This record gives sequence, C-alpha cells and structure tokens, in this order.
Amino acid sequence: MTHNTSDNITQNREPENQSENNWRQYFGFSTDHKVIGVQYMVTTFIFFLIGGLLAMLIRAELITPPSNVVDRPLYNGLFTLHGTIMIFLWIIPFNAGISNYLVPLMIGARDMAFPLLNAISFWMIPPSGLLLISSFLLPNGTAQSGWWSYPPISLQVPPGQPINGEFIWIVSIVLIGISSIMGAVNFVTTIFWMRAPGMTFFRMPVFVWSVLSAQLLQLINLPSLTGALILLLFDLSLGTQFFKPLENGDPIIYQHLFWFYSHPAVYIMALPAFGIFAEVLPAFSRNPLFGYRSLAIASLGIALVSIFVWVHHMFTSATPGWMRMLFMVTSMLVAVPTGVKAFGWTATIWKSKLHLETPMLFAMGGAAMFLLGGVTGVMLAAVPFDLHVHNTYFIVGHFHYIVFNTITMAIFAAIYFWFPKITGRMYAEGWGKLHFWLTFIGANLTFFPMLPLGLQGMVRRISSYDPRYQGWNIIASLGGFLLGVSILPFIANMVGSCLYGQRASNNPWLATGLEWTTTSPPPRDNFAEIPIVKRPPYDYGDPKYSVIEPPDYHQQEN
Repeated sequence: MTHNTSDNITQNREPENQSENNWRQYFGFSTDHKVIGVQYMVTTFIFFLIGGLLAMLIRAELITPPSNVVDRPLYNGLFTLHGTIMIFLWIIPFNAGISNYLVPLMIGARDMAFPLLNAISFWMIPPSGLLLISSFLLPNGTAQSGWWSYPPISLQVPPGQPINGEFIWIVSIVLIGISSIMGAVNFVTTIFWMRAPGMTFFRMPVFVWSVLSAQLLQLINLPSLTGALILLLFDLSLGTQFFKPLENGDPIIYQHLFWFYSHPAVYIMALPAFGIFAEVLPAFSRNPLFGYRSLAIASLGIALVSIFVWVHHMFTSATPGWMRMLFMVTSMLVAVPTGVKAFGWTATIWKSKLHLETPMLFAMGGAAMFLLGGVTGVMLAAVPFDLHVHNTYFIVGHFHYIVFNTITMAIFAAIYFWFPKITGRMYAEGWGKLHFWLTFIGANLTFFPMLPLGLQGMVRRISSYDPRYQGWNIIASLGGFLLGVSILPFIANMVGSCLYGQRASNNPWLATGLEWTTTSPPPRDNFAEIPIVKRPPYDYGDPKYSVIEPPDYHQQEN
C-alpha cells in the first residue's frame, strides 16, 4: 500500500490523554456498551484458550490407536466440555461482545437500549463458565454425554450424588441461555428503535443486518433449549419421567427440543461471521459491496429457513420417511441465501486491487473455507448420504469447517480490523500475517483428514480406534498442535500492540462505516453529535474513497 498524507486520513488524531483508557474499568461493573463489549471478548477468549487445551488433549489421545493418554471417562468429559465451551462460552458470547461494541457505533446510537440489562447479561457469563469448568473437580468428574446431552445417557449418573457433572452442566447452560435471551432483547430493541436520523434499514451495514437476524433466532429458538434442559434437570434430580424411555418418557422429544435451537445456533454463530466478511472485503478491495440489498435480505432468509431444518440431525432417530424428505428439502434450501452471500463476496473482490492486510487474509481464508463447509453441509442434508456417514468423523470435519475454519477465522478478521478503533493503536502486521498462515495451515491439516476418516467409517466420540485410521489421525493431531502454537503470536501481538503499538488515526483503513467517523477509541457517548446519515453504506465508489489507497500505518511515522 502507498503512503498517503491526505488531510482526510490524518485529521483528528486522538489526543494523547484521551486515548489512554483506564484499564481498571474493564474489571468493574460498567453500563458502557464498549466496555461491556471488551469484557465479553477478553473473557470469552480466555475460555477459548481453555477449550483449545482440551482439544489438544483429545488430539494427543487420538494420535495412536490404543487409549493410552487419559482414561475413557475423562476422555468423554474432555470432548463434552470442549464442545460446550467452544459453542456456549466462545463463539456465541464473543459474537455478542463484538456486536455490543459495534452495533451502537454503526447505527449512530449513544449506547444499547437497556444498558443495565446489557451489563447483567455479561456478568452472568464468567460465573457460569467457571461453574462449568469446576465440574472437573467433582469426585466423578464432569458431564460425559457430549455437548448435546442426550437422554438416557445424560441421566446415567452415580446414585447418591445430587451434585454431579451433568447437574453442573445443565445449570451452567441454562444460565448462559438466559444471558443470551436478555442480550437478544437488547440487540433487537436497539437496532429497531435507536438508529440515527437517516439510518434507514437499507442504510445499515450488513453486519448489523446479520446481528439482527441472529438475535431474532435467539429470541425464537433459544427458549426451547432452555425448557428442555430444565425438564432434563427435573428428570435428573427430582425423579420426573419426561425423557426416561423405561418409564414412559420420550427421549426423542428432547432431541426435537434440543435441535430446534441447536441447529439454528450454527447460524446464530455464522451470521455475524458473514457480516464481518461483508465489512472487511469491500474495505480492502476498495469496491462497493456487490448486491448489498440482496446480501442484507439473505441474512433474514438464512434465519427464516434455518428454523425449519432441525430434523436433519435426527434422520437416524426413528424419523418417519415423510419427515426425512421434508427436512432434506428445507436443509438444502439454506444453500440458496448462503450462496447469495458467497456470490456477493466473490463479486466484491473480483478484478479489484486487493490489499492483503491481516484482516483481509483472515476474511478471504474464512470465506474460502466456508465453501467446503457448505458443500459438505449440502451433502449431509441428503438422507442416503447422511445415513451412511452419521456418527462418523465426516460430521466432525464438516462442523469444524464451519465453526473454526469459517467463524473463528472471521472473528480473527474482526479483531484485527477493528483493533485500531477499539484500542487507538495499530497491531504489528508481520505478526498478524504469521498468525494467519499458521492458523490457515493448521486448521486445514486438522479438519480435512476428518472427512476421509468419516467416509472410511471411523466413528466419532471414541478414544481408541482401528490402526488402519492412524495415518489421517497423525496428520490431524499434528495440525491440532500447530493450531495451538498459532495462537501464541496472536497473544503477543495483541498485548504488545495495546501497550506499545503505533497510534492509529480515526480511520486507518479509509472504511465507510459510521464507527470510523468518531475518535479511536470512541468517547463515552460515541459521537460529539448524533450523526445524520445521508449516504448509502459501502460507498467506495465515491471519488474521495476510490482515488486514494488506504495508508500503511505500520510504516507511517507518528
């Protein structure tokens, strides 16, 4: 990128004393949406590190065919808590954190609609997470029935131990669910009623559309999971018989209630990632977002269709033929709005001069790997294929191509992209690119081998396996260890840049969103005056954006 000293780039640098936030505010109870957003992001990243360590233990066990690293009950606990932490304590609450920080800024609001409720929503997360992890200290260990916790397996606990791993698991997830419901109320209200003058729905960034769609799903679908877990807790602790098959209970009903939320939960996680791609790709290709309205409406389309696909997780659960066919069609239908998004991203960067800074690398890498995750998803929507690979590592590979190779890559793109706005400092570009390549290579080495393993018949959730599967498992385990190493330059970059990074201007990327029109970091009320919006989003066709290139602040002097 070329160095540029244009006034509209370098103007309004943050005064020295104004940009130095008091770090103590992030350890206390605050109603500022920006402080809450940072609290979410840092807290959930710590849980991400814990979940990653559990994953490395799992891959250490699977590097050899016999079970020789941990015993089987502990192995069951490891994959149960790994999945639970990564979904409920990493991706979903991190998305809530980055959305907390950005949505009011992007729509020109002073804060979220309910600041106190916002703070309470966050402060339910740390104790819930600590409670969940503390179950490792129980005499019989943590829950061992997977992050889905199907009965009757989840009800098989030692007698005479009312406080057991499964009990702790249920209580933790119910509390996290209540937090998410409160957050959803806040997001939907904020987006509907607190937009700045002129900020019509079709002037909102696609990221805001994505957050709105995801949070509507939280409101509609999450109560079913919360209710199912409360009934499961009654069966576990109070002797009720809702899901006990030997006492006229119906465990299949639990599966319906669980997946009615937990498949849309994939889109609750993925939609903000799609929104991040829509912000980053135009900024570094200097092109308007192709098909903006179509991509915005596609967010709602994904949310709508995803409500009607949950039974494809249950094709082997005594599901009648008519239901299989119906949900096969609806599951494949999701490919239409997601395909619209993938086409829009591709067309945005087509024949443009790409600026391959770290956020762009992560966005392009995540979008590219989403194609493999999406294609394997369409394959799994087909009943015959799903029956063949059900409960194999093909499912694990597909799922991780979505939740890590797409969503977590998008999260890293967001962190790097908005890091200057949040901290007022620039990160180290070299370390960022090292982080990307280690992550990209490690992710593919880890999760691609799971696809052929599944096609060959290796069953998931086991700690020992037939020696003929060892070759692919060695590659996957080495990739998993590389993924663990890849996070070290990221941590060093973030910590070092926060303390010693070069000062950033208000808009180092020359992006077009409202969040880039205020100071870096923003003041308490976000804007000196509530902005009046008169321009469409992604207006990179405007001459003042198209004739100059984003400056390279990693080489620019202070």
